[in-house]
Amino acid sequence: MTASDKPSPPPRGSFFGRRRVQAAAALLIAFGAGGALIHLADEPRRTTVVALAPQPIAAVRDGSAAFKGQVADVYGDKFVIADDSGRALVETGPAGRGASLVKPGETVTAQGRFDHGSLHAAVLTHADGRQDALDPGPGGPPHPPGPPPAQAGL
Repeated sequence: MTASDKPSPPPRGSFFGRRRVQAAAALLIAFGAGGALIHLADEPRRTTVVALAPQPIAAVRDGSAAFKGQVADVYGDKFVIADDSGRALVETGPAGRGASLVKPGETVTAQGRFDHGSLHAAVLTHADGRQDALDPGPGGPPHPPGPPPAQAGL
């Protein structure tokens, strides 16, 4: 075999050069797509609530519901609403913790998801037309940390 029989190396900028450019382009596209997904995941979620006509408490079954009545009792982030047909527990969730959203005797319309005898409120409408949006959307905000664990021996 003579020197002239050896295969010549590929010319510069040919196959191997194109491969590197294609790999770099693929990486840039992947990083761009990943950044777009992270941006979409970080956007605040908005909950759309369609206004429902209030129903008598006794007539409501599980699912979307709205009640209009008087606040009978308040228990932290929960309250009891009463109308002529009955009473129901309304849970305001994390938005109601530490907030005095309603007062006993106040007339409100509570709208949300009725499930196993209680209404998980998404919106509270007061008699003056003021509204409190309670539903933070899917996932919701993180729960506040609980009290520190008790230490033994103290």
